[in-house]
Amino acid sequence: MSRRKSPLSDLQQPARQVAAQPWVEPLARCGYAAKGIVYLIVGFLAAQAAFTTGGKTTDTSGALETILDQPFGKFLLALVAIGLIGYALWRVVQTVFDPEHAGEPMKAKQLVQRLGYAFSATAYIGLALTAVKLITGNGKGNSNATQDWTARLIAQPWGQGLVCLAGLVVIGVGLSYLYQAYKADFQRHFQRHQMSETERKWAKWLGQFGIAARGIVFGIIGSFLVLAALHDDATEAIGLGGALAALAQQPYGAWLLGIVALGLIAYSFYSLIEARYRRIAQPQ
Repeated sequence: MSRRKSPLSDLQQPARQVAAQPWVEPLARCGYAAKGIVYLIVGFLAAQAAFTTGGKTTDTSGALETILDQPFGKFLLALVAIGLIGYALWRVVQTVFDPEHAGEPMKAKQLVQRLGYAFSATAYIGLALTAVKLITGNGKGNSNATQDWTARLIAQPWGQGLVCLAGLVVIGVGLSYLYQAYKADFQRHFQRHQMSETERKWAKWLGQFGIAARGIVFGIIGSFLVLAALHDDATEAIGLGGALAALAQQPYGAWLLGIVALGLIAYSFYSLIEARYRRIAQPQ
């Protein structure tokens, strides 16, 4: 008696065939490059704010607006949007198939990684949509997405607890980034045999500095989410731009902001190195 296939199995094979197409790898590499460009702008503007009279603390959406304001801004932003879509799609592939661990039994660590990939895919799909809205003239505004979704979540039953849990998770992600920066195990994702010794050293240093800076930012964002939950006040929630602004308001704030800003610039160059040398394992 033949075993009947589940609907999930029927859907998974076509999805695997699409994910294994040759265009997936270049699209993923464009995605890493687009992410690097966005973080370069965020870090550069924050560094200006820290060390000069110009610049500002902004988030990734603000970086997209900065691109739009440049000559040929819509064209440049369209290229970045395509890259962001590519990065989001690659994160979807990693979520569904986790090709880097193909054939291995599912472990708790891999499950957590897949959840992280799913969250990243969602975030970058949202950022790509923001880019499309900016191109079509519907994206600029003063709304704070972090505060908006925090307010909606707090309004739900057990909302404060959920926001507090979200904040603790974000803090945990920040700590994991700091640990990742310390261990430098991200190097295993590179095609090191294609890199010179100088490139390997720079990739390690930029990755450690940049990932550590992201860890600090995530820790700040998570802490403010916890405060928003405890005070039942969604306006206390902040995103990337708010975290950078909070750093600037501390004692020696200009130096703290400057160091983290340089870290984000380092992360942008690390992302560009990923675009060139990261090992892109596709589903088989």
